Amino acid sequence: MGALVKGVLLDPAQIAKAAVDIAYDKKAADILLLDIREVAMYADYFVICSGSNPRQILTIAESIDEELSKQGVSLLHREGTADTGWILLDFGDVIVHVLAPKEREYYQLERLWSEAKTVVYLQ
Repeated sequence: MGALVKGVLLDPAQIAKAAVDIAYDKKAADILLLDIREVAMYADYFVICSGSNPRQILTIAESIDEELSKQGVSLLHREGTADTGWILLDFGDVIVHVLAPKEREYYQLERLWSEAKTVVYLQ
């Protein structure tokens, strides 16, 4: 699967790496890209990152959505708000989690998905 952009098929790995780059550009912290293909059937990649406050969490999430949309990648579902400390963006094969540090520590998604392969980790 993937997204067709101007005759070019973007595969899930390219979409996930684009999300990582966008999060990095928006100063997200502790950016983690996990390959979950071997441990989950509903997606190929998770991008997990942190924003220091609700405004930054919202900016990171909106920027990822807007930039991927410009590349022809459709957002299938959005969950959560910046005020709750967790926004989830579902692009099908790629799921992006933008969390506040407190929520990230509480939910420990990295530990939950510890069997997944780490592709990228940027502090």
